[in-house]
Amino acid sequence: MKVGEASLMRLTLAGGGGEPVDLARTLASHGVASLPPFFPDGTNGTLTATLAVDGGARTVEIRRAGRGAISVAAAGGGLVDEAAIAAAVRHVLRLDADLSDFYGMATHDPQLSWVVSGAGRMMRCQTVFEDVIKTICTTNCTWSATERMVDALVGHLGRRAPGSPAEGTAGRAFPGAEAMAEAGEDFYRDVARAGYRGAYLRSIAESVASGGLDLDVLDTGHPAELPDDEVEARLLALPGVGPYAAAHIMMMLGRYSRLILDSWTRPTYARVVGRKRVADRTIVRRFKPYGPYAGLAFWLFVTRDWIED
Repeated sequence: MKVGEASLMRLTLAGGGGEPVDLARTLASHGVASLPPFFPDGTNGTLTATLAVDGGARTVEIRRAGRGAISVAAAGGGLVDEAAIAAAVRHVLRLDADLSDFYGMATHDPQLSWVVSGAGRMMRCQTVFEDVIKTICTTNCTWSATERMVDALVGHLGRRAPGSPAEGTAGRAFPGAEAMAEAGEDFYRDVARAGYRGAYLRSIAESVASGGLDLDVLDTGHPAELPDDEVEARLLALPGVGPYAAAHIMMMLGRYSRLILDSWTRPTYARVVGRKRVADRTIVRRFKPYGPYAGLAFWLFVTRDWIED
């Protein structure tokens, strides 16, 4: 997918501690990163995304721009709030996160020392609400079902960016809580075909839209004031969020202490270490030395082959 360049800016591709950032691995850091309104291209390491900005939406294309930088082209013509777009891109790519402490630990681990070249930056959505909704759409279903549900949410409820097609997911931002709350049961049942998740999605959207639920505090709260145990408890209290979903959402929030243990990661870990099966307690013990980064270390261990070295 190509975008017409209405505005072009350049951002430094480095982490909060000055550490390197591998753009290709960031764009392929987890499955949710490939769902609309994000369209990563693994062939050339670019990302086309439609972001909610300026009270509307803007489609941007992000690509490498030489050593240690990326270019961001905004499509659609007219005035562009470059500061807002730059902030959104930095947020989505987690460029302000400092992984230098994690790298300091990994460099002494023969099985994970490869990450210090820039892996481990977990791409995220623009809002915690979007992180939560998309994660619920990954639970207890095939990936094609996840894609169907998210495609419906974005394609039917998301705001259109200037110059975008009238139909489809291209050029549409992820819908806000208000738009999702206003959609009727028939939309979740017949269009998104979300099954039992439809009630969960509507409930969370209505709570956020009414102001009764503040998910943003999970992102802005400092760990000293809002520890991981509390964040996990608040997530588990949400309809449709179990241990797997909570661990996944926390990872996207930059809370890496929980391991995402599910029907894919368990056998994948066993395969990588050359065993038929490995107990959860053994996996937890392997990554315990990483402390607050244990979940990140585990995730990178099982996803290394997603990108060729």
